[in-house]
Amino acid sequence: MEGQTMTDEKQVQEQADEKQINEAFQELLSRYLESKHRKKVEIITKAFNFARQAHKGVRRRSGEPYILHPIAVARIACVEIGLGSTSICSALLHDVVEDTDYTVEDIENLFGPKIAQIVDGLTKISGGIFGDRTSAQAENFKKLLLTMNDDIRVILIKIADRLHNMRTLGSMLPSKQYKIAGETLYIYAPLANRLGLNRIKTELEDLSFKYEHPETYQEIQHKLQETQKERDSIFTEFTAPIREQLDKMGIPYQILARIKSPYSIWNKMQTKHITFEEIYDILAVRIIFTPRNEEEELNDCFDIYVAISKIYKPHPDRLRDWVSHPKANGYQALHVTLMSNKGQWIEVQIRSERMNDVAEQGFAAHWKYKEGGGSEDEGELSKWLKTIKEILDDPQPDALDFLDTIKLNLFASEIFVFTPKGEIKTMPQNCTALDFAFSIHTFLGSHCIGAKVNHKLVPLSHKLQSGDQVEILTSKSQKVQPSWINFATTAKAKTKILAILKREKKEYQQKGEDLLTDFFHKEGVEFNDENTKKLCTLHHVKNFEELTLSIGQGVFTLGDVDRDELKGKPTPTNWKKYISFAFGGNKSKPEEKKEAAPLEIDKKKIIKITPDAIQKNYILADCCKPIPGDDVLGYIDDNNRIVIHKRQCPIATQLKTSFGNRLLAVKWEIGKALNFPVNVYLKGIDGIGVLNQVTQIISQQLNVNIHKLHIESNDGIFEGRIQLYVHDVDDVNTICTNLKKIDHIKKVTRIENFDDIITE
Repeated sequence: MEGQTMTDEKQVQEQADEKQINEAFQELLSRYLESKHRKKVEIITKAFNFARQAHKGVRRRSGEPYILHPIAVARIACVEIGLGSTSICSALLHDVVEDTDYTVEDIENLFGPKIAQIVDGLTKISGGIFGDRTSAQAENFKKLLLTMNDDIRVILIKIADRLHNMRTLGSMLPSKQYKIAGETLYIYAPLANRLGLNRIKTELEDLSFKYEHPETYQEIQHKLQETQKERDSIFTEFTAPIREQLDKMGIPYQILARIKSPYSIWNKMQTKHITFEEIYDILAVRIIFTPRNEEEELNDCFDIYVAISKIYKPHPDRLRDWVSHPKANGYQALHVTLMSNKGQWIEVQIRSERMNDVAEQGFAAHWKYKEGGGSEDEGELSKWLKTIKEILDDPQPDALDFLDTIKLNLFASEIFVFTPKGEIKTMPQNCTALDFAFSIHTFLGSHCIGAKVNHKLVPLSHKLQSGDQVEILTSKSQKVQPSWINFATTAKAKTKILAILKREKKEYQQKGEDLLTDFFHKEGVEFNDENTKKLCTLHHVKNFEELTLSIGQGVFTLGDVDRDELKGKPTPTNWKKYISFAFGGNKSKPEEKKEAAPLEIDKKKIIKITPDAIQKNYILADCCKPIPGDDVLGYIDDNNRIVIHKRQCPIATQLKTSFGNRLLAVKWEIGKALNFPVNVYLKGIDGIGVLNQVTQIISQQLNVNIHKLHIESNDGIFEGRIQLYVHDVDDVNTICTNLKKIDHIKKVTRIENFDDIITE
């Protein structure tokens, strides 16, 4: 009877699953039919039935049938990115090859070569067996960019896949959550941004932030809700005269309020060292209009700008014109910052409907507006892909270096630079004259001696500004210098410089090896490891490569000293060693280092950080100096010790991306047992007795020791840095709150290092 009950339950469950799956698929179909794409329902249904069959009986970690994941990814690809039937089918099939026995050939036979190629691209990104030492994610990324060159849709579906994984991250283990959230922030959010998927980029950042810093996320969300009413009334009041003016002009429009996302608020708080209350641009206003006709679109933008700047005074330095010069990801808009009647700066973004679609959906939106041939906007994308392809054709050995190189290109905001002939070049922000030279041609870059910017002579390291006219000066005798790597900022320049230096290094090594072989031959000494090691020790170089390089570059010449070393003419010091060794001169043995016993670590559990563990096994990372109460994670290093990092620490971000399998979820259980150093920065107006008040609050109220104190006053403004020993984050927060109560003090913030430079 019991068996019967089990079977019944199973049946009920299966029916419920069927119903859920069919509803999800019907929802996908109905959203697809609303789009402007050609209606190819048949092939989508075929892909769905095939995937459903292939994943039958498999469940996700959350307990739901696996097929719901591909449906959700296909829905994101269709609704949120705006892709058509080929992409929807590929998204439905994206896990079939990886997780079941079906092959790419099977997909090709059933669905044709295009879908098979995209599914293959997606499988390649996820698959692959990597050892612990390589970074699976960096390798994946490499593959991702290679496949991008074939079909941009691969990457768009991959972003949709990552977005759905982030939305359902709650069912994962905490250590997995950090790895996936870290990866998302490091790779996928910038990628989404580069492809113009603004909305998705924001959501990916927010979701990563939510899992990495849950309490802070909640806190910001709560503050946003608290201030909502106040923002609504500001928005209504501010936009009323604008609406009036636009109605007069007769341009159809809608005005929306844009609220800054929790992640970008937090990011600004971190970088600028300010509180939530000090962020003035939480609210922005977006005007989306319907142009009179296509030709008038740009004019309408500027007409609206002129009209609203008559109502409110614009900020002179805050006009951003991406209408005339779109960003490389296709983004177009006019941003202007206006002073409201309440004395607040409010940013207004002016966009046409087409521009708004492109801002939200990126490159996929271009297809919507494309008629016949390709659009020039895609040119920027293909330029970017070409750059990446060049980097991939000449890859550096370390996948992580590669990742950082690519990131240089991903994150870059653009500036516009002119050539001597007046052609516009799009370059990343903070690029130098050297980057510009390499962007035009490798030959130009490698023989570059300086540049003329706006007809003035500047060095190679000169940072370019938007609107600069740049002429590169070259010399045949100029060679690439190792120091150049320090002021090359673009991926292309860095890769080329490293490749040229590498080639030159090989030439020198070869020359050095030839000289070494001749020397050994002449002296009648055997060319073996033992003898080369002797010379390495003599000249204080690490290995054979360094030895041959130094000889090739002429750092030292082989001579009598080397011959004596090889032929074993004992020097006095060698005799001493020999005597003391032979006759037991020194009985006491040097103390051997005790190896730490390997830790038994269960990665699935949350590891507790206790006082005892800190003193024995755990190391607090020096790069970010975490203290109890900070959001932290653990990393198992090469010596099997656990290193504790803050979750937002840049080093930890790299670890999340590279060694996800070594991450641990950890939590503080220390109480008030130990003291930790922490640095606090103060700024305010100088006055009599300020220092006395500061020290009183710290030492009397909280019984905290001041370890280091540095205060300087300049023109009535004082800056102070204090190093304290505290028990946890609560102590720091209490100190900061109490210090802020002092009249003259305007800013109090925790800083990583005592000497950190604080920019406003």
